[in-house]
Amino acid sequence: MQALRGLALLLLCQSAGEAAARGLGLPLPGPVLGMLLMLALLAVPAVREPVAAAADGLLQHLSLLFVPVGVGVVTHVAVVAQYGLRIALVLLVSTLAGLAVTAWVLQACLRPDAFAVSGPERAEG
Repeated sequence: MQALRGLALLLLCQSAGEAAARGLGLPLPGPVLGMLLMLALLAVPAVREPVAAAADGLLQHLSLLFVPVGVGVVTHVAVVAQYGLRIALVLLVSTLAGLAVTAWVLQACLRPDAFAVSGPERAEG
């Protein structure tokens, strides 16, 4: 029963995000707004427990979620054949760019002085 409540909460947040994106004309996709709403709601333990139960159930059957993608690729094999090299190149470049930005942010955060407070408000101890 907890998993069903969690799944309902996930779908409700996604629907609220879609409604906000379309109704208010926001430039963000509805699922992203729904995810931000869910992030805010996860601070409440009464929401966290059912969502965790739903997530456990979904993760157990994660491989089934790849079936529609596989069917889509097979259905549009001509498009993949025509643009496959370009798609692979874009995937490679975007992955490398993501890795580079992640490494840069990690290096910036791991510097000893990254979060140091300077000036008169610095506590001596």
